[in-house]
Amino acid sequence: MPVLSALKAALRSPLLPFWLVIALLPFGRSAELGTFLCLLGVILLFARQPRALSDHAGARLLLWLLGGYVGAALLSCFGAIAPGKSWSTVAALLRYVPLGLYACFAIRRETKLHALYAAVAAVLALWVVDAWVQALTGWSLGGHAEAERVSGIFGADNLKLGPTLAVLAPFALWTARWRWGRRGLLAAGLILLGPVLLSGSRASWLTYALVVAAFAWREAASPRRFLLICGAGTLVALAAGTLAWHTSERFHARMEKTLVALQGSDRALDTALSGRLDIWRTSLRMFEAHPVDGVGVRGYRYAYPQVAPPNDHFVVTGEACGVGEGACHAHQLVLEVLTETGTLGLLLWLAAAVLALRHWRAVGPSARARAFPATVALGVMTFPLNTHLAFYSAWWGLLFAWVLGLWCAALYVVEGTDGA
Repeated sequence: MPVLSALKAALRSPLLPFWLVIALLPFGRSAELGTFLCLLGVILLFARQPRALSDHAGARLLLWLLGGYVGAALLSCFGAIAPGKSWSTVAALLRYVPLGLYACFAIRRETKLHALYAAVAAVLALWVVDAWVQALTGWSLGGHAEAERVSGIFGADNLKLGPTLAVLAPFALWTARWRWGRRGLLAAGLILLGPVLLSGSRASWLTYALVVAAFAWREAASPRRFLLICGAGTLVALAAGTLAWHTSERFHARMEKTLVALQGSDRALDTALSGRLDIWRTSLRMFEAHPVDGVGVRGYRYAYPQVAPPNDHFVVTGEACGVGEGACHAHQLVLEVLTETGTLGLLLWLAAAVLALRHWRAVGPSARARAFPATVALGVMTFPLNTHLAFYSAWWGLLFAWVLGLWCAALYVVEGTDGA
């Protein structure tokens, strides 16, 4: 099925509400339109088929996984520092249930899954073209570029192009491989590399490297060929970085800041990491003060001044959340879970991860192959040895729930066509 035909099928089919979440991501809360439409779809489904859950293993898996995610937040509310914020966050998290269930019931066939992959790839193609235009001209659909980064369609006041593009890149790479073979995969990888580098997000660089490594392993089929591909990829990345270093002032500025880490001191490393070391040290103090159930989901910014050292940079300057508040979140998944939901929350996350891995292993190689792009997206998004956006925030949490719902659906789609 050509990519254009798959895209048209997605836009005409019940996939549209789920796809809208991604299409509207650059426009803030507009993405919730897709979430609302998914809610209506699930209500209508259960009105017609009250026992629909009993027939779909993916939907039941989703509920268990969201149970770990939402359950950790719920337990944190009882000792929360800002109970109003924590309880309202938990209430908002419930919208992810119909979002994920809609994916599981709308994507029942392999053709639907491929159509959604292609539709997401089409959205990313628009973002990438727009980002390249901004890199060359300074302007995009999102307005003028930010001083140090290419922000693309997301806009200079919403620097999420890099993280989002890197996480969703597997769908573009898979679609290119499916339609044009290995040459298409290579071309797509190179085209995506530019905006990811110029976005200036070091976390996105690592995320995209993991995506490329996953596809390289899939293509290589042997450790020796994988190492050869990784070596070639490293040379390409170095060449692209060198070119960007000499042609892009934004990339040059970000690399100058990154290379400060080579000075070897803690202060130099903290500067290179934009103050992340201070945030992480304070996060450990916060966890030590609230080890059982944390400070409450989304209560990090309220607890930060209580445990931060005197004259903490973020508290004094208000650089992150405002004067007197400090950092908004832990900037690292494990620390976010520990500080906001405590040991109980981390145990629930780990239990959900074990359950997800068991289901992934049990479905068999053909199902794992169909779910490969979603698996890679979910894996790189939650890769713990990286910095992260806040998983319990409205925006990044929505993207996480979207990827999780698609992954559960993809594991249990039925081979063949459905006539749609």
